[in-house]
Amino acid sequence: MNKRWTYSKIREFVEKNSESKLLSTEYHGFSQKLLFKCACGTNFEKTFTKFKNNNQRKCDVCQPPKESR
Repeated sequence: MNKRWTYSKIREFVEKNSESKLLSTEYHGFSQKLLFKCACGTNFEKTFTKFKNNNQRKCDVCQPPKESR
């Protein structure tokens, strides 16, 4: 069974599992990009799925995207 993510659960996940802060105030589904603030102060956007599953929990400056194969 799929776990339903709510805004408050996402905020709690971000606080516990990363140094980033969630700046978005609403969550409308897995395809929506959320706004985060990295520990370095840079704002960045990622879907929650990428943030959670792919460990993309920092901005592209602190954690550059992996090169495609």
